[in-house]
This record gives sequence, structure tokens and C-alpha cells, in this order.
Amino acid sequence: MLQALAALVLFGVPLRVFGLQLPEPIFPLAAVFGWAVIRPSVLAPLGILAMGLFMDYFWGGPIGLWALCLLLGYGVALAGRTMMAGQSRAILWVWYGLVTMTALTAAYLFVMLDDRSTPSLLAVAWQFLATIILYPFAHRLIDMFEDADVRFR
Repeated sequence: MLQALAALVLFGVPLRVFGLQLPEPIFPLAAVFGWAVIRPSVLAPLGILAMGLFMDYFWGGPIGLWALCLLLGYGVALAGRTMMAGQSRAILWVWYGLVTMTALTAAYLFVMLDDRSTPSLLAVAWQFLATIILYPFAHRLIDMFEDADVRFR
């Protein structure tokens, strides 16, 4: 959780190279997906809520926006957890993309309702692409847990 938030802050630095800014992927989504696939617990939603509130304060958005969006993504991953069991890495990446799409679509709709204007679809598409590229980090988290837990051996 702390690593995801540190990466979020690092990529949130307003540094421009040749007029281009770093993408702002949603690093906490890797942890959200990993926690839902590994083992659901009571602490995961509390950690997701804390990450979402931190994102709201860091980005200056409406309080609760990212917390709600991350929890919706967690719910989608949790609902599909039984279908993900035993699937290949590529299929899990598709599921990660679905969770990411759910969270970003919810964020888009909530921002649209709050601002009464439509956010840039191109910016949301770039943020989606930057976030689904992070799947190897979620898969590494899942693999680390499976290697450490004797029940998976």
C-alpha cells in the first residue's frame, strides 16, 4: 500500500520533459486487484478506503471520489474471484483491465456529475492505458503471496 502511494506521489510531480508530463496511472489499482485475488479480508477495504482518500487529498478532487471508485473495482474483482482462480496470466490481465475500466468509468461519471461537464476522454484513455500496463506489479504481488503461503504448495 505504501509503495503504491509513493509511486503515485512520484508520478504526480509536475515535471515536464519536452512539454510532455509523466502519465498518472492509478498505482493503487494493482494493490486493489492483488488483494481481491489473493485473499479477501476485512482489512483490504479499509486500506483501499485510506488509499482512495489519500488520492483525493493529493489530487485535490472531491473527497470520497477515488475511495468509492477503488472500492467498486475491488467489488468487481471480488465478484469474479472464483472465475479467476487457476487462469493464465493473460486472462488475469484481462480481468485487471476490466477492474481498471470499472474504476475509471465510475470516476469519469462521478466527475461529470460533480463538475456538470465532461472530462477529456483522451486523458481518461491515456490514464487507462498507463494503469493496465501496471498489471505485472499486481501479478508479482499475487505470486509473492502464493510462494509464501503453504496452502498454495
